[in-house]
Amino acid sequence: MNILVRVLVLKALFLCLTGAAFAESLLSWNDGAAKTAIESFVKRVTDPASKDFVRPEARIAVFDNDGTLWVEQPMYTQLAFALDRVRELAPQHPEWQQNPVLKAAIDGDLKTVAAAGEKGLLELVMVTHAGMTPAEFHTVVTDWLSKAEHSRFKRKYTDLVYKPMLELLSYLRDNGFTTYIVSGGGIEFMRPWSEKVYGVLPAQVVGSSIKTRFEIVDGKPTLEREPAINFIDDGAGKPVGINMHIGQRPIAAFGNSDGDLQMLQWTTAGDGPRFGLIVHHTDAEREYAYDRTSAFGHLDKALDAAAAQGWTVVDMKSDWKTIFPPAK
Repeated sequence: MNILVRVLVLKALFLCLTGAAFAESLLSWNDGAAKTAIESFVKRVTDPASKDFVRPEARIAVFDNDGTLWVEQPMYTQLAFALDRVRELAPQHPEWQQNPVLKAAIDGDLKTVAAAGEKGLLELVMVTHAGMTPAEFHTVVTDWLSKAEHSRFKRKYTDLVYKPMLELLSYLRDNGFTTYIVSGGGIEFMRPWSEKVYGVLPAQVVGSSIKTRFEIVDGKPTLEREPAINFIDDGAGKPVGINMHIGQRPIAAFGNSDGDLQMLQWTTAGDGPRFGLIVHHTDAEREYAYDRTSAFGHLDKALDAAAAQGWTVVDMKSDWKTIFPPAK
């Protein structure tokens, strides 16, 4: 066999093997419009012969977290964390009983907490997330996630990630994409576990943040988390956060709620090939069914925009063979 024939055979074998691997990358996805749209887009932007070819360094994909990568009902996971923290710390702070929101959180009165809206949620974050170093907060988050269980599924929150989305993250990275999380959740709440759970490096996490100050304590440089908001990475804040942390417009965006609308708009309005996807929660039996009237993961304007803009909408009930990875 001459050298040219050997090269051609090896090339053909490589294409067969990689083609088979890519074909098996989305095993938890049913065949249908959503899966086809994803694979078609990836093929177009990775084929050097395609007019839509995108160089690898520009293949940026951004993912919301809550409701897009893991469960967000009956409340955001970080809210569950804050509620547990406020109850744990309450004995040290009798003055919290004079604050209606904090008292409601301590008493488990979620209706009052929810009625307080964003202002009430920020109060909870301030008293439960500040007054410590980032390393100390990292430990608090990690310890909580190692023990806390979801109220319905009785599994750890980091087990309640969506298997089809884990496959999608890997599929994109296998095709030269860099994947980022862009979430309204706290940036330092997600960074301790994002690499282990999603394969997303801490530096590739964009999220909301509280103010942090530098100081010298006992002769050592340290950072202290303060009880004040620095940046809210939600809604119109998401494109701003992308610009600050990533520095270039993504070519693909994945979300599930109105909080992701502007991120999808910003991403798909750029030049060249673009892809937007909405995860629509339609499976009350295996997970939850909710959209326009939900307090968490409210999906109304973004669902209408998806139809108008040609974004792909994933019907969880029909498009996903399974929701969560099997219990370990």
